[in-house]
Amino acid sequence: MSAAGGGSALRVHAVRVGPGRELLAALQALVIERRLRAPFILSCVGSLTKATLRLANATATNTNEVIQLSGRFEIVSLVGTLNPEAHLHICLADGEGRTVGGHVLGGLEVFTTAELVVGEAPDLQFTREMDEHTGFPELVVQPRSQTEK
Repeated sequence: MSAAGGGSALRVHAVRVGPGRELLAALQALVIERRLRAPFILSCVGSLTKATLRLANATATNTNEVIQLSGRFEIVSLVGTLNPEAHLHICLADGEGRTVGGHVLGGLEVFTTAELVVGEAPDLQFTREMDEHTGFPELVVQPRSQTEK
């Protein structure tokens, strides 16, 4: 387990992403625009017409377990960290209430709205480093230096 001691305060940012916009790109733009160093999703409600997800049985050597969804979907859950190499998981419900979820690869086209509350730990910084055991870049949590606050 990797953790920075002492925890952090919390800053909250709220944003609405409108129809036709790509949700992951909008979130990454928010991170850059507001210079967030340890951002994460607190809440998200909304709907999508498209999504590209990597499924749970994918591995570092077999990343082909990808689905591309098209239709109308409610965002049931969106969680994760938003450092430059965002790590987000989403769960979507179709018109009959069936759910599907996975690791967000992109292509999240907003249908009507996406209303998000994004948290930031201003005393921390999130980065990613390749993990030899998983084969994926994994989260590294570090204290943020006083000069960066």
